[in-house]
Order: sequence, then structure tokens, then C-alpha cells
Amino acid sequence: MREHNLHHCCRLLLTCAKAHPLLSVIIVNYNVKFFLEQCLCSVREAMKHIDGEVVVVDNSSSDGSCHYLQSRFPDVRFIWNKENKGFAKANNQALAMTSKPYVLFLNPDTIVSEDCFSTCLRFFQEHPDAGALGVKMVDGSGQFLKESKRAYPSISTSFYKLSGLSTLFPSSKVFGRYHLGHLDPDQDHEVDVLAGAFFMCKRAVLEKTGGFDERFFMYGEDIDLSFRIQQAGYRNYYCAQSPIVHFKGESTRKGSLNYVKMFYKAMIIFVQKHYTGFSAGLFRIFLHAGIWLRAMIAALAGLIRNNGLPLIDAVNTMFSFFAAVLVWSRYIKPEVNYENAVVITAIPLITLVFTVVGWYTGLYDKQQERGRVIHATIFSVISTLALYSLFPEQYRFSRGMILLGSFFSFLLLSLNRLLLRRWGWIEREEDEKLGTVVVGSAAEYDEVLSLMQGVEKKDRLLGRISVGDEGEALASLEGLDGFLRTVPVREIIFCRGRLSYRDIISMAQHLPHDVRMRLH
Repeated sequence: MREHNLHHCCRLLLTCAKAHPLLSVIIVNYNVKFFLEQCLCSVREAMKHIDGEVVVVDNSSSDGSCHYLQSRFPDVRFIWNKENKGFAKANNQALAMTSKPYVLFLNPDTIVSEDCFSTCLRFFQEHPDAGALGVKMVDGSGQFLKESKRAYPSISTSFYKLSGLSTLFPSSKVFGRYHLGHLDPDQDHEVDVLAGAFFMCKRAVLEKTGGFDERFFMYGEDIDLSFRIQQAGYRNYYCAQSPIVHFKGESTRKGSLNYVKMFYKAMIIFVQKHYTGFSAGLFRIFLHAGIWLRAMIAALAGLIRNNGLPLIDAVNTMFSFFAAVLVWSRYIKPEVNYENAVVITAIPLITLVFTVVGWYTGLYDKQQERGRVIHATIFSVISTLALYSLFPEQYRFSRGMILLGSFFSFLLLSLNRLLLRRWGWIEREEDEKLGTVVVGSAAEYDEVLSLMQGVEKKDRLLGRISVGDEGEALASLEGLDGFLRTVPVREIIFCRGRLSYRDIISMAQHLPHDVRMRLH
């Protein structure tokens, strides 16, 4: 009997070891200590039943990461670099100091669920041909991140991206090839490229292929490593079973010129390394074109954010009135023919009135409110008509023509604002007026309230959503969806007390697209 029990215990131990192989988690930090704190808390929960280690490499952060984090996570091994070595070199630095059979390269601005690591390790056990594994990622608003699964960059995919065809047809197997838009994000797939934000692989594979190529400072190193893993005869898989949150881009803002420069420089290194002959030369032309195009877009966005918006509105207004003159004289009052001198003189004067009135009505404040265009147009029309009598008689338009031009101007300015808001080049004032709710217990709500003392956001704190407890609340967790449909909420703070990380990530994926998620 004793021998039988001993044999049974040994078999259980072997089964557990097989189910939970040893794992090294490597995180590179650069000036995101609060995101890293949240990440490490979630990693701690995910590692509870896994024999492993966590190593954080700090690339000379200036935000006090060392003082803030080291005492909070005594079980984490920290490496404090005195200079920013870049993403690839820092990961390799930690890789050389670890020894577990599975390695996860993880971004600091991520949140993983409690079963994430065990799910991924089980996937490796079920797919012996797997060399590396990535997961489904969503951003801080719960929106799916397309870079979770990608194909290799090529001349055709670069052309589709630069021409905008990939944006127009994101689900096309041809035009949406780079982000594999035709593949269901909620199903597992074999893919080409995995994201460096969550890149799990076997150590034996890394020993065979080598770690990250240190010529890549930031961006592109995940594409290169994915390529080399496939070249070595292994497969890369996308696993949708346990999604993570990737707040994305906290270290480098995606719209910045610095991002554009680093990203396309990385792509050029990749092309020089893996492409030859005519295709390499043509590919480099596309990439250089992409650098200049993205740089011009980024510069234009910066110009508009600072002081370019009045100029764009003035051009739109001038175009609107020229169009109104054409429509008026051809289709409404064909017997009226305005001389060129009248048109060239009067329209700039009207445009000047519209621009000045728009400025004084707050049309060019930092945050833009949709209703502000209506107010500015109404006051501009009133001001133009009030000044009408001061215009020399030979330079006066019909009042009806002025109203038609104002209508055209309103349509163009509204469309302009809609596009600029969608591209993120301007903000809306109403966004800042929307409220914040806390999902948690009464005690957790009080903690959040205490932390927000003296913070401007406290004025917008609407209340809490209860999590299976009693007390004053705006709604229960079960009624959260209905609450969000009726109340203008911009931000939800989830308290991880009674909620698991898996619960929070699951709920994040069902949030309205313009609602941001935060954790306490």
C-alpha cells in the first residue's frame, strides 16, 4: 500500500511539473513605474501556481522607479542599468541571467489574468511544434489591438498601408494582410509575427536562434525574432484563450516624430537583414516614403494642435463662399453676375470676420466641443450681417448668398472637426466633462476618493458600481452595461478586490469604445 501511495504521489508531481513548466518572466521598464506596479501585481497572481522567476530590467528611468518599486516587490529581481540600452539589449541582458525552460518577454504597461501563463504553457504542451506564442491584446478601452497577430512586412503590404487600402479594407485577405484581418481574433491561429509586448517562447528555441537582435533599439526586434524562429523550423501561434490588456505606447507616443523615426529605422534594418536584390531596394524606397509621409502627418498634426486650426478653418470658409457664389449665380440667381473684383475682395473680408468671431467664441480652445461650431457659425453670420451696411455697396453680396456660404462653411468645419477628433489631433471639451465611476466595494471607493483628494478628476467622480455588497451605489455590477448606455462616463476605475484580473479584462472588452479603463 505504501509503495502504491508513493508511486501515486510521484505521478502527481510529474503531472504537475508537466502542467506547469518553469517560467522566466522578463520585463523592461522605462519611466512607467505605475504601469509596471500594476503589471507586477497581475504577474504575481498569474505565477501563484507556477514555479518561476520575474526579472525587471530598468533602462535608467528618471521617474523614481527604483525607490518606488524595489521595496514593494521583494520577490522580483531588479537590474538597474545606468543608461538606456534599448529594448532588445535589455531583454538579452536578463535572458542571460535566467535559466527556466520557458521565457516570457512582457511589456510593463500590460495586465495579465490569473490563468494567462498556465493557459499559454498548456498550449505549448499541446503543440510541440510551437516555437513562440502570443496572445490576444486589448487596449485601455477594451479595443482589440491588431498587432496581436501579423504577417511579415513586404512590398505589397507596405503599399497597401501607405495607400490607405489596409484601412479601407481591414478584413481583406489581400489588403489587410499585414494585420491578418481575415483571421478571427477570438480563435487560435498560426501566424507569422508575434508582438514583443507578450512574447513567450521555449528557451531551447532561443538558444538555437539567438535572442533579440541588438541592432534594433526599439521596435522591429519582435518581427526579426519571429522570422528567425520560423526559419529554424518552428511555428508561431496566436492564442485567443486568455486575453491581456496592453495600455500601449506609454514610453513612446505613437504619433510622435520620435516614434516614426524609430519604427521605420527598425523596418529598414529588417529589410537589409532579410531581403536582397531588387526587392530590397524597392522595399527601402517604400519605407523611406513612409518615413516622410508619417513625418509630414505628425508635423501637420502638431501644427494644427498649436496654431494651425484657424488657418485651416479660414481656408475652408473661403472655399465655402467661393462655392456659394458659384452655386448662387448658376442655379439660384442666374441673372446675378458678381464681378471678380467683388468676389476677390468681399470673400476675404467675410472670412476674416468668421475667423475673428470664431476665436472669441472659443472655437480654438485646446479642447473642442461639437456645439461650438454651431455657436461660432451663428455669431459669425450675425456679425457679418451687422457689418453688412458698412461694406461699400459695390462689394455687397445678397443676404441669401451669405447664408448659403455660411451653411457650406458650417458643413466643412463640422466635417473637419469630426476627422480631426477621430485622428486624435484635437480633443473635445465635453470629454473632460464626462464622469468617472468606480467599480468596487464601499471601502475601495473610499480609498479611491482619498487618493483623489486635491485632484481635478475628483469633481467628475460620479459614484461607485457595487460588487456584490450593500451600500449606496449608482448601480450593481450586473447593471453596468445599462448604466453606461444612459450615463455619460469617460473613465471606469476597477478595484481589484472582489474582482479578479480575468473578470476585469473580460469586462474591459465589452466597454464602449470611448470609455477608458483604470485599475486600483
